[in-house]
Amino acid sequence: MSNKLIVILGPTATGKTHFAVNYAIKHNGEIISADSRQVYRGLDIGTGKDLAEYNVNGKVVQHHLIDIIEPTKDYSVFQFQKDFYHAYHSIIERDKTPILCGGTGLYIESILLGYDMVEVQPNHELRAKLAVLQKSELEGMLINLNPKLHNSTDLTSKKRIIRAIEIAMAKNISNHTQHKIPEYTVYGISFDREVVRERITNRLKYRLQNGMIEEVEALIKSGLSCERLDYLGLEYRYLGQFLQKEITYNDMFQRLNSAIHQFAKRQITFFRRMQKREIEINWI
Repeated sequence: MSNKLIVILGPTATGKTHFAVNYAIKHNGEIISADSRQVYRGLDIGTGKDLAEYNVNGKVVQHHLIDIIEPTKDYSVFQFQKDFYHAYHSIIERDKTPILCGGTGLYIESILLGYDMVEVQPNHELRAKLAVLQKSELEGMLINLNPKLHNSTDLTSKKRIIRAIEIAMAKNISNHTQHKIPEYTVYGISFDREVVRERITNRLKYRLQNGMIEEVEALIKSGLSCERLDYLGLEYRYLGQFLQKEITYNDMFQRLNSAIHQFAKRQITFFRRMQKREIEINWI
């Protein structure tokens, strides 16, 4: 059992952590977080870290890839892969069961499909040459270099496309060993859509009443810009706008609540795409 990776995924507000912690207690496991925002220190309530959940009746479950970087720093799929494999092999060496748990589908897929990624330093000369090209020309160049493009967000702006081209070109001339997980089982937590909607709304109300506004205030006072808050996710984006008096409390709640519902739908869509890529998900 300890050599098999267990994956627990699902849309937001479905209780993945609770399920994973109880699974870990029963199967001598440790949890590796697959959440693109819980890596950041200081982003606690808004990201739903719920660290108290890792302690059940005095039994503490070890977790990894939570609170590992400052919110001023960027964190990529490449860095996640690197950190994941370090944690995974550490857990295996201690004869524990590795449990990957979270809702960031891209992170999970990068492990299960073994995304071929390498560390690439900025090539300023190449960037200057590409900057004069049209977005459509850059898109065509990227697709030619990487026909199996995993991340569609690479096509959302010229800056992202140029960086993706930079990485793709570097891959074509590099020699490196690609990681591959030998065996895994995936469990997906599923609720009726209306139940998920209700859970999202109730959770948002609770968080707003129990410190999430103060958390964002503290981040702003620490020097984090509104632009950076916008990058760090929906809760921080809309609460930042509210605290800057750009929108009212009611507008903030309505827009944020609606945005989280849309986010949950996009998560489900991504998980369905994973299934089309021959990743079997056992829905619970």
